[in-house]
Amino acid sequence: MYFNTIAKVVAERTGCDVSSITPESTFTELGIDSLDTVELLMNLEDELGIEIELDQPVATVGDLDKFIQSKQG
Repeated sequence: MYFNTIAKVVAERTGCDVSSITPESTFTELGIDSLDTVELLMNLEDELGIEIELDQPVATVGDLDKFIQSKQG
């Protein structure tokens, strides 16, 4: 549900091609470290217009998508 937006923000952040990002792509593979994650989440909050309180680890783009969906009901 949020995958396309997440992929777009990740691509902007990392400079990789958005079409190369899959739900199975790990943030480590994409070159995103813990500091980048904080900035990525802030960018996503702006794009989606929601607050994201990450209270559990997420390893992949798909995990983050599922996490946001679970918090939005």
